[in-house]
Amino acid sequence: MTVRIDGHQPQQFKPKTTVNPKIDRTFSTFLSEAAQQPISAKEIKISNHAQKRLDERGLQLKSNDMETLETAFDELNQKGSKDSLIFFKDMALIASIDNRTIITAQKTSEMRTVTNIDSAIHI
Repeated sequence: MTVRIDGHQPQQFKPKTTVNPKIDRTFSTFLSEAAQQPISAKEIKISNHAQKRLDERGLQLKSNDMETLETAFDELNQKGSKDSLIFFKDMALIASIDNRTIITAQKTSEMRTVTNIDSAIHI
């Protein structure tokens, strides 16, 4: 203990300690958490770019169309696809299967060359 010359004692410094609860980082925990995710986490997203292209071309995806696309995404995912070309109705959609996102969209009649895909499906 130190005593100052003026007779006052220095304040004791008490570091703030927060107790972190033990976090379970086992594979089984991750697996069970993934299984408990709501269905909405498995929904297909449409990127801003793809939405703009759909609007420009007058193309629409309704809720029953999205359900059909979800089935296609699941099938492509099971086969190990990463980036896919999806022919759907009169649309050609480029999609990231891992991210469950439609990246861009065009009419099949406009499609000429497509690169950087590893799979294609016609539904």
